[in-house]
Amino acid sequence: MSTQLSVLDLSPVPSGAGVGDALRNTLDLARQVEAFGYHRYWLAEHHFAAGVASSATAVLIGAVAAATRHIRVGSGAVQVGHQTALAVAEAFGTLDALYPGRIDLGLGRSGQRRKEGAGPPPAATGARVVDGLLIPQLFSFSHLLASPRFAALGALLQQPGAESPDFAEQVDDLFHLLRGTYVSADGYDAHAVPGEGADLQVWILGSSAGQSAQVAGAFGLPFAANYHVSPATVLEAVEGYRAAFKPGVLDAPYVSVSADVVVAPTDAEARELASPYGLWVRSIRGGGGAIPFPSPSEAAAHSWSDEDRALVADRLDTQFVGSPDTVAAGLHTLRHATAADELLITTITHDHAARVRSYELLAKEWLQS
Repeated sequence: MSTQLSVLDLSPVPSGAGVGDALRNTLDLARQVEAFGYHRYWLAEHHFAAGVASSATAVLIGAVAAATRHIRVGSGAVQVGHQTALAVAEAFGTLDALYPGRIDLGLGRSGQRRKEGAGPPPAATGARVVDGLLIPQLFSFSHLLASPRFAALGALLQQPGAESPDFAEQVDDLFHLLRGTYVSADGYDAHAVPGEGADLQVWILGSSAGQSAQVAGAFGLPFAANYHVSPATVLEAVEGYRAAFKPGVLDAPYVSVSADVVVAPTDAEARELASPYGLWVRSIRGGGGAIPFPSPSEAAAHSWSDEDRALVADRLDTQFVGSPDTVAAGLHTLRHATAADELLITTITHDHAARVRSYELLAKEWLQS
């Protein structure tokens, strides 16, 4: 049986369009990929980005679930460092009550303080090829994390003076709320309604072998590894998760791996459609937040410096771009190298019809391969 394909959508805002256009495109894409046979449809939570419209993830999940019939819909991922476990349980409990058996709750540790000893730091290795898969040199996000702008905007995501709990503690609280077994340190029980008894599939998303992978393994949860965000650390992430796995929610490890993909009838057309991607990644890694996704002509007008190219090289080198057979071959390599049980496909093009076609062409080719 072919490895299942799923979708990760950021509701990208194309240049020259607005947020409403992006959200309507998301609803249309969700209906289309459901017909193409994709297994699940996840929305990514991002903030302060003019080019991303999926920041209110739970709200958008509800709209996508209402617009579709059977595809699983969920978060990739809720940034729990900016919310309480109760708020997450109630929001996703509400979604489950409206769309029972279809909601995925993907959790990410953005905004969380790091627990000491939660996992090894990423290995600083050069670019290499493992089982045919390019593992590029590690990209450092230290300049973004140290940015005063990053700290100032981050303060808007939670109440003044609030301190996020440890990620593992928050995941534990969330499960107790969902199972109806929560008791406070003072001995008082609390019940999330909606939320308690919800039939959610809970995931952990992560980019390294650190705390996210360790928590996913300790709770026996499925794990989504981010090749499209941090390709240099994907193998460490899946290996760390599998090494930490203990039977819990699942009896055996289950791994989804993400990939940036653009498919067109020919390699040349796909490269043209994908040409704005580098400029878009540059806007993110430069610290200003994702810009509206440029058109190919806008991207062609950009003058690239050596510093610019270095900023985005790992993401461009690990994007899967080409005709259906070209991309399918690359994704088979990704699946083999990571032993993925599922692939999570994220495709962004300036033209919405081209994005829909990319998912359609990939689905048809994947079923035949």
